[in-house]
Amino acid sequence: MKTSTEIRSIAWLVGEEKAVEYVARAGFDAWDFTMQEMCHFDRVTRCFLKSDHPTAGPDYLPFARKLKQIGQDHGIMCNQSHAPFPVSIPEIRDHLKRAIECTAEAGGRICVIHPDNNATPEKNAEMYRELLPFAKQHGVKLATENMWNWDKTVDRCKPAACATPDSFCRHIDLVGDEDMVACLDIGHAEMRGNTTNALELIRALGPRLQAVHLHDNDRWHDRHQIPFSGEIDFYAVLRELKAIEYQGDLTLEAYGYMKQHTADTAFDGVLALCESVKKLKHIFEGIDV
Repeated sequence: MKTSTEIRSIAWLVGEEKAVEYVARAGFDAWDFTMQEMCHFDRVTRCFLKSDHPTAGPDYLPFARKLKQIGQDHGIMCNQSHAPFPVSIPEIRDHLKRAIECTAEAGGRICVIHPDNNATPEKNAEMYRELLPFAKQHGVKLATENMWNWDKTVDRCKPAACATPDSFCRHIDLVGDEDMVACLDIGHAEMRGNTTNALELIRALGPRLQAVHLHDNDRWHDRHQIPFSGEIDFYAVLRELKAIEYQGDLTLEAYGYMKQHTADTAFDGVLALCESVKKLKHIFEGIDV
């Protein structure tokens, strides 16, 4: 089991190259190649805007190789990635394939691709089945993730794709391939308005669960805060992970916490993140089930 964190929020402050270096220096085992900057989505026009990010340009693979080398030079690896979204826009398919390529080039094993929040498991499974042969060619597994929508009338979330045990499992089982797996976002699972919680999802997913996004919140909003700063019972979460013999890594997605920092304090923030995930790993290793 490796400890890792997404690098996007760190890169906002110091750039991707320095972000990978900071993650290594702080004591993480791995880094999550977060690629939302590959394309920018305008929610008003429902169109993608041109991005000047390196992952959007012609040298996206050399850029991925450069980040991989920086990690290796500092003793860490890329363990997984996150593709851009929303996937409901057809034009994103080429970006999803590019994200898979970047994942492989960086050395990652799993690429997390959101489902369409409002599509059926059958419709989302079509997308994953379309992408899976390409992912297999590159030695990368695909992971779907539990999502949410927001109900303004009652000021809380409402379930979306993969938010319930049945929906999550069906998304994976309909694809029917060992390289289609689950990434459970613990914070999403613990938001007010869900009909389930992280513990029930972990039990239902069992061996399908091969990646996680760990962050804290007030069990109401999607805050993406550092673990142990909010209301989520991480001991209970880790106990359930231990009970299903979870074999994946512990990956943070606490970008909300990093928004509190500046370029000058970025490394301090990464250090604090690393301390939190090391605590999570220590608790996990000490649980006897």
